[in-house]
Amino acid sequence: MILTTSALLALVSFAISDVHAQASNGSYTYDPNNPDSLPTTWQEGQEGTNRCGTASSPTSMCQNVFINSITDWCIWAPPYSDGHNATIGETERGEVAYCLKDGYGTRLIPDGTILGAHWVQTPDYVQITGQGDFTKVGVPKGDSGGELDPHGADGNGNPIGGLVFGSSYGGKMMQYQEWTSFMSDTEFCIRACKPGPKAAGLCQHIYDVMGCGWNMPGNYDTGYFDSCLGDTGEPMGVYGASTFYQGGPQTPPAHAAPPSSSCIRVASVTSFSPLPSTVSVSSSATVVTSGALQVTYLISTAFISSSTTSSTASVVTPTTNTSAKSNPALKAAPSGHTWVAATVTVLIGALIGTVAAL
Repeated sequence: MILTTSALLALVSFAISDVHAQASNGSYTYDPNNPDSLPTTWQEGQEGTNRCGTASSPTSMCQNVFINSITDWCIWAPPYSDGHNATIGETERGEVAYCLKDGYGTRLIPDGTILGAHWVQTPDYVQITGQGDFTKVGVPKGDSGGELDPHGADGNGNPIGGLVFGSSYGGKMMQYQEWTSFMSDTEFCIRACKPGPKAAGLCQHIYDVMGCGWNMPGNYDTGYFDSCLGDTGEPMGVYGASTFYQGGPQTPPAHAAPPSSSCIRVASVTSFSPLPSTVSVSSSATVVTSGALQVTYLISTAFISSSTTSSTASVVTPTTNTSAKSNPALKAAPSGHTWVAATVTVLIGALIGTVAAL
């Protein structure tokens, strides 16, 4: 069979569109042993890359975000170095990934950026919310922020070609087809929805001026970091049989944050490395595994030896049966909350040093 030029072009166009359709349907998986199995780019007009290798760099143009646990997640931020002063709204098509963990080929979130972070895994999505000083990753001071999502006005993502991966469902680093995120100079949130019929509604992207708290009700406290299991919340904008559309005559309140439980509080989220594996504990210590997060928490007689104490050592406290309605930790932080958290951290550090010296 002889193909005309137009027929050949049509076949090529179909093949390209089919590849893009497979990608948008979540066919990519991230192989930590072969990160270069991803394409260099996969959407037209993409400024960065998805083939990022493993070496982190302050100038990386990697556009892969990972959301795995309280100590392994990323955010979107402007691609420019200091001085450009370009807002999230102006750079949304070209944002790049900043991650806590090394090894993804992204930029790294500088130490001291994150002031509070709260992970929750539900039957239908994973979500992380919190506050920080995001001028450290190029967000201009005073920028009220904007939305990032996989469905821009032209069908490409914001950022174009941005991929989000996670291992919370099924173990492999699967691509989340539906996700939504907001960034400002002080606040962040990201939700990635498990594939299924609820995904589009729970990761809706049409409320781009409503911000984190309205789209993703949850914990935005500063001064501490925790990981919880949670119930699936209500889809944003849906109130019974009614759906609110942005710009309507009256904006309804945000849904209440859904109940959470089995919370593990972590003393710090650590940039540049995972939790330390050289923590010495007594026989009464217990190891807790929650999804991708595995941490060691200390009972009454556990200790960290002086030879292993470092800035990456983390102590966590388990809590249970918390909910947005009953747990003050899930409400707005009162005045002085950050000071109290800092005082507790100092006391814990002093106690560890005293015990280690015995």
